[in-house]
Amino acid sequence: MASKQSPFRAAHSAGRAIILRGMTFTIALSLCAAALPVRAQIVSATEVADLSGSWISPATNDVLERDEGPFTDDFVGMPLNAAGRALAASYSAGMLAEPQRVCQLYDQWHYSNSVFNIRIWPQTGGPTGAIQAWKLQPTEDNGGMTIWMDGRSPPSKYANHLRGAFTTGHWKGDMLIATTTGMKRAPARDNGAFHSDESTMTSTFIPHDDMLTIVYVLHDPVYMTQPYMYSRAYVKSVTRPIGTKYPPCTVNYEGTPQGDVPYFPPGKNPLMHQMMQYFHVPEYASAGGADTMYPAFRNRLKAQYLKTYSSFPKKCTQYCTNFRFAQPVGNLPQPVESPAAKSGRRKAK
Repeated sequence: MASKQSPFRAAHSAGRAIILRGMTFTIALSLCAAALPVRAQIVSATEVADLSGSWISPATNDVLERDEGPFTDDFVGMPLNAAGRALAASYSAGMLAEPQRVCQLYDQWHYSNSVFNIRIWPQTGGPTGAIQAWKLQPTEDNGGMTIWMDGRSPPSKYANHLRGAFTTGHWKGDMLIATTTGMKRAPARDNGAFHSDESTMTSTFIPHDDMLTIVYVLHDPVYMTQPYMYSRAYVKSVTRPIGTKYPPCTVNYEGTPQGDVPYFPPGKNPLMHQMMQYFHVPEYASAGGADTMYPAFRNRLKAQYLKTYSSFPKKCTQYCTNFRFAQPVGNLPQPVESPAAKSGRRKAK
């Protein structure tokens, strides 16, 4: 009878080889699994940029818009609907003197077109001291912004929404994308164009060495027909830290009785013709609208502008390139030219 020891030995050797290969595979799989979190941390670390510091927006970045401010009837490039235009045309700066509006804070959209700089710093917490949020604050009476990075859910729409609103953020590469909800109704531009309390805002922070670009996009289903976009460029300041503390607002009486609301009835605002008066921009353009956002509208306006250009006064009276404190500013009338001073010398005969 043939011996079965050789087949058994062969089977034992084959099984042992299979077990060894299985153990090798299991060990390799375990090592790979153990390496995955490390790799994920490395990728995560390279995606997150450090936004902390003091950021100064150069005066050359839309200084006429942010410093001196736009004309009362300049809504070019704003996608206002009929309700948004009607509200803007009724605006009177006197409403800022209403007792209930004294010391009123600006909202988060004001970061986009305000004159002030910002400081950004991280808020850490938890057992590992991870960054829970990024905090932003300008040197101004602003509600501030806290960008929560810990995945928390927004509060109920029935909750008491404060001036700080609610913002969550996430990283996409080295860009921080933040979404703000729960905003108050506030100026979308410093000339009477407002956004509603149904608005949301998307802010994209794009760092590049010592520079930072922030692109703000406002979504308002009440007063606008399309998203309204604005961008700001910043440079990191090392020698001039930005302070976030400003003097407390002093509540005072500015002459508007309690209960009075300054405004202009429809068609009665005397400042709705400034763009035509100073720059010969027709009302259909200065009234804004989504079509004024695109290059095709510029071509249409240019054709009409050139037809009547010969009748325009050729001396600038507003938004001329003037300088204040060695910085370019606008909305200042040019100085009146005085006659040349006489030297007192007589011409030689």
